[in-house]
Amino acid sequence: MAQQARPTVTPLAIAVLALLEEQPMHPYEMYQLLIARREDVLVKVRPGSLYHTVTRLAEHGLVQAEGVDREGNRPERTTYRITEQGRAALRSRITEILRSPVPEYPVFPIALGESHNLPKDEVLAFLRERAEHRKTELAEVELMIGWAGERGVPRRYVIALPYLHAMLGAEIAWLESFLVELASGALEWEDFDPAAGDRPGKHHQGWTSDDLTGAPPVTKIRRGAGAPP
Repeated sequence: MAQQARPTVTPLAIAVLALLEEQPMHPYEMYQLLIARREDVLVKVRPGSLYHTVTRLAEHGLVQAEGVDREGNRPERTTYRITEQGRAALRSRITEILRSPVPEYPVFPIALGESHNLPKDEVLAFLRERAEHRKTELAEVELMIGWAGERGVPRRYVIALPYLHAMLGAEIAWLESFLVELASGALEWEDFDPAAGDRPGKHHQGWTSDDLTGAPPVTKIRRGAGAPP
């Protein structure tokens, strides 16, 4: 008999397994807790995808249905608990992520790298808007950190919040510095025709195959043992 492939433990699956490590619960309760704890700032949480994740974990034996209950006229709800296999998978996946960085390919750097295709005034306006959004997010994270502190939540349970705070602060600082550089003219930018919205003349061409011999070296990031491809 062929060995069953190891299931991929997605970010949402990590959140589900971690909740069930606390206590058995049904998917709707999981959803409520994830939203109440603002885990949605760390992982995309949708009712449909959460139910699908729980079903998939059950199929692979990482969680197990424990019982069905009903409150009043509400639909029946199945309570799940984590299995020993699920507990091992949770710890293994957390270990992999902590110890071995892998490329995550965020979309902002690619847009930033190609922003020269837009007029400078538009880039300035868009990045200023982005900076304001990030400042709002930073303020929300600060509120969550303060809320957790006021209620005596052990810091180890909310350690992701200071990390998010630092990352947001770093992006805001970089954006503000870049905006000053771009607005001052210190960073050369191509001119665009105000009416046509395109470059009026020949623009600089990026790297071509002829430039490959002079391209910067590439360091391949090693994946951790067992990390998903």
